Amino acid sequence: MDPGFLRLPRDRAVYATSRSVILPVPFERTTSYGQGTSRGPAAILEASAYLETWDEELGVDPSLQGITTLTPCDPRDADLADSLAQIEETAFSHLEAGKFVVALGGEHSLTVATAQAARRATERPLGVVQFDAHADLRDKYMGTPFSHACTLRRLVEMDFPTLAVGLRSLSTEEAQFAEERSLPILWAHEMARHPDQTENRFLALLEELPEEIYLTFDIDYFDPALVPATGTVEPGGGSWYPALNLLRLLFEHKKVVAMDLVELAPITGHPASDFLAAKLIYKCLGYLG
Repeated sequence: MDPGFLRLPRDRAVYATSRSVILPVPFERTTSYGQGTSRGPAAILEASAYLETWDEELGVDPSLQGITTLTPCDPRDADLADSLAQIEETAFSHLEAGKFVVALGGEHSLTVATAQAARRATERPLGVVQFDAHADLRDKYMGTPFSHACTLRRLVEMDFPTLAVGLRSLSTEEAQFAEERSLPILWAHEMARHPDQTENRFLALLEELPEEIYLTFDIDYFDPALVPATGTVEPGGGSWYPALNLLRLLFEHKKVVAMDLVELAPITGHPASDFLAAKLIYKCLGYLG
């Protein structure tokens, strides 16, 4: 059995008193190049057991808010839509109970389910902030509209207002769709050329979204020199502290109601990516508090 997130003492992992829940979703059905995202949740949980819980930036121990690790949700229905519906219902049950849900992927297609669950639970307009290397705006990919490469396209079509951060890879089809829909994007090349303007630009775009936000963080947002353990690596990309600065601004200026971290494909013998993913989640839980 996988260890619970941070391998916390029992009194900090009681469901009834925990503010946050970790939902492992080892869902991998449409990966295209590299595979292994189904092993992502277990690798994150294993690495988290070795993290220190004091946050030197915030001056607090965020684990005191209570963090419960749930049984993995891994539907294996032949029909992708049915599998995603099961993930949605599982996430919804915990959101309805008032928990901040962190879904651990798994591939990015699961976000359609968990974002839908969050909107149902809030019963109010919900924006989506996407940290990612790829646009994920294809209509179909490899024969299915539920591919990880179609995730944000589906959410846009479901009328989620979105903001994409760090994009640096997309098809002509996706570029045309983004232009037609006037989708707000903070491109990676903009962030690299004008780092002093990135935070103000991020806040200006964030201002246009609803008050409540679902955060989806594809680990390939980071430069592959920092995080090589992902299915489709892209040169360039984010680094640790600038990413944390943007995340802290997000949590300070909006109400983040749920999040996911997806597309970690662990590399045996090279756990640095696993530790970064675990630490990133813990930082977000700190910003939540």
